[in-house]
Amino acid sequence: MILTTNNQNGFEILWRSANTVRPWKHSPKINISELTLKQIFSDSLTDTPCVYLNKEREVHIATEMCVQYLESSVDSIVIRDDEHKPLGMVGGYDLLKYIRANPTRDSQYDAKVKDAMSKNLLVVEKDMTFQNLMEKWCASRRAFAITPNAFQGYSPISARKMLEVGIKCKTDVSISSMPKKKLITFQPDDSLSKIVDLMFKHNTRKLLLEYSDQFISDRLILKEISKLLKFQPDVDNFLEVPINQLELENVTVIREDLGLDHLCAKMYEMEHPYVIYKDISVTPWDICNMLLSEKISESYEMESSERIVCPHCGKGFKI
Repeated sequence: MILTTNNQNGFEILWRSANTVRPWKHSPKINISELTLKQIFSDSLTDTPCVYLNKEREVHIATEMCVQYLESSVDSIVIRDDEHKPLGMVGGYDLLKYIRANPTRDSQYDAKVKDAMSKNLLVVEKDMTFQNLMEKWCASRRAFAITPNAFQGYSPISARKMLEVGIKCKTDVSISSMPKKKLITFQPDDSLSKIVDLMFKHNTRKLLLEYSDQFISDRLILKEISKLLKFQPDVDNFLEVPINQLELENVTVIREDLGLDHLCAKMYEMEHPYVIYKDISVTPWDICNMLLSEKISESYEMESSERIVCPHCGKGFKI
């Protein structure tokens, strides 16, 4: 490279600055539990708006909407009053709980969504720490919260969003070291009533078909009920529907013992994240629990905000 006299000093300054040894040059690892939501997610914390439904709308509308949004970054529907004030939320748990008590077709059309919603809607500020949020989720077993955004509304924070955190955790922890939990299974001749009972008994949103890699979830159950409402008017009691009538999905089977960051990256790309490695099943909720463990807490990498400015063009770049 040929340098003129005029830019020699400028280049030397830039070269020396770029090659100065800094302990934080490769992104410092810090304790994630002490970070606020704003520090972790920055502007992406509020880049997705909540999905809303008025409290006076019918339950069948919430059923249809949850088919579209469950397990996404939205995950639950926020219920509002006429003044747009959040009153509660409706997700798969709430609708299945309602259907257990009211399994008929008429109940989907006659009842209002306010009758099926949960009033325990968690509203958080951006300065809440990650650990505080996780503790509240663990206590309620509902991985959902909303936070005010710049558009006079709210943005959702769900378990799926925490996959973004796992992607930035540089640790030796892999999927094989994650806690094992009993895989809850069902039989192909079970009724929908028995499936729902199993979900509530074991506090799970997914069940595996025994001796297979197929599963049923709250989303798939609501999808079937939505289809029955539209196309099978002769079916009145949804809980009597045989499970072999429902469309199941295949769980993603992982063959390689992936590290936590690669596992989260893979799950982040899935429309409905759910994987199995040998006898270990992993959902976004399992990732939330893992992020609270001592093995993970101090492995989060923050992007360096230090910049160098070129003395000639004035452009800056991160180092």
